[in-house]
Amino acid sequence: MASSSSSSLLKFFLILSSIFISSTFAAHNKSSTTPLDLLHITSFCKTTPYPESCLESLKLSININISPNILNLLLQTLQTAISEAGKLTHLFSNAGNSNNIVEEQRGTIQDCQELHQITLSSLRKSESKIKAGGSKSLADARTYLSAALTNKNTCWEGLDSASGPMKPVLLNSMTNTYKHVSNSLSMLPESGTKKGHNNRRRLLGFPSWVSRKDRRSLQTSADEYDPSEVITVAADGTGNFTTISDAINFAPNNSEGRVIIYVSQGVYEENVVIPSNKLNIVLLGDGSDVTSITGNRSVGDGWTTFRSATLAVSGEGFLARDVAIENSAGPEKHQAVALRINADLAALYWCTINGYQDTLYTHSFRQFYRECDIYGTIDYIFGNAAVVFQACNIVSRMPMPGQFTVITAQSRETPDEDTGFSIQNCSILATDELYNNSNSVKSYLGRPWRVYSTTVYLESYIDDFIDPTGWTKWDGEKGLDTLYYGEYENYGPGSGTENRVTWPGYHVMEYADAYNFTVSEFIAGDAWLDSTSFPYDEGI
Repeated sequence: MASSSSSSLLKFFLILSSIFISSTFAAHNKSSTTPLDLLHITSFCKTTPYPESCLESLKLSININISPNILNLLLQTLQTAISEAGKLTHLFSNAGNSNNIVEEQRGTIQDCQELHQITLSSLRKSESKIKAGGSKSLADARTYLSAALTNKNTCWEGLDSASGPMKPVLLNSMTNTYKHVSNSLSMLPESGTKKGHNNRRRLLGFPSWVSRKDRRSLQTSADEYDPSEVITVAADGTGNFTTISDAINFAPNNSEGRVIIYVSQGVYEENVVIPSNKLNIVLLGDGSDVTSITGNRSVGDGWTTFRSATLAVSGEGFLARDVAIENSAGPEKHQAVALRINADLAALYWCTINGYQDTLYTHSFRQFYRECDIYGTIDYIFGNAAVVFQACNIVSRMPMPGQFTVITAQSRETPDEDTGFSIQNCSILATDELYNNSNSVKSYLGRPWRVYSTTVYLESYIDDFIDPTGWTKWDGEKGLDTLYYGEYENYGPGSGTENRVTWPGYHVMEYADAYNFTVSEFIAGDAWLDSTSFPYDEGI
């Protein structure tokens, strides 16, 4: 990872130097529309994933007298992406209002429409951050653009199984739009690394109004809450609402402050959606052993994987503590998501996430999980977020006959995305049933959903139900030289690396590489996790 960052910065500065020299030469020749401008624009575009789309977006730079500096070129490419995304919005709207798309799975067009609106918002936020400048703003812009590319892939998967005359039109428009998004991301430099820390942030005290019974509820580091401002949910009718969905609907839109929803003990059988306009929602339970949200949607029953989630979160700033989220569909229903998060700056503490295949969909943006219990069988932590798991119990359970178990399926598709899974100081365990059958059922740490799949295990306990090879393939040799799988200072009977896979992308990591995957570096946790009051370790 360190070498990738260095090469990206080198590429960026070489491009910048080339453009500066070309611009200066053009100025001396008193012309900014000579063939030399086309030459350096063409040279610049060759460094992007889609050179022809880059040239198309930068025609204005060639035809009129403007300074072709890196900022102008980047913003112009991004503005082209925004313009094309606007056209795609209308196509999705038309597809949803007609019979021009025949869905094989329920929710395909709804998924695409929802994700595309988030993409459009992400592109506009990226533009604003790039104009603002500064390393933090550029890191945010990279996060937004990476999420946009993830949204494309999720929509594409659903449309790929659909049919109808609108399908090729949508796919063509998506291809064109996201080429410009990919180019924009490739133009942004990666941030450098900082010196190491080994500090732990701890929980602050509770406000005076929290009763002894409810001491496990959350307080932010900056605010004190009046109990009248807390939305309460109780299945027995003693709260403001009897369902979590009703409480979410009641919560204000686009709140700048935390919106506290206290969910008292009980089993809540519902599929809860927190849309992108419900910001800073905080779900507080009485404990993951007594407060549970449960659903049973699955791909086996005709839903998309994205739409199958028991709890689906698109609202930025989401926090949860002391709740369990479960998908009870069972292994025979195949993909069945318990929790899906496609929201930036989301964090969970003392939660249980329970399912079988595809339990936890860490879809996109930046996420953090602390002291959570996560159960599943196949690919049960999957997606393309930049996510850190700390001090979690990750527990593989018995699959169906003839199946293996695999913990992670990370889906990074390009080298430019700032995404991956970092599993630090966790315990990699098996249920008694799986452990007793570990001689006949193979279990793995991960497999590459897409070719730049990125997953590391740092300082974690690994039990010996894990196969000595550690990792398994997805599709033949695909991605084995481009993925990044790493292990650093793990321990336990299954942690030995002497018999691990010999793929070019697998690494027994050094400290400097491992540090790139810490909270402070990988998800910029120092900038936002303090406000959650959840504990976290910044470094190694």
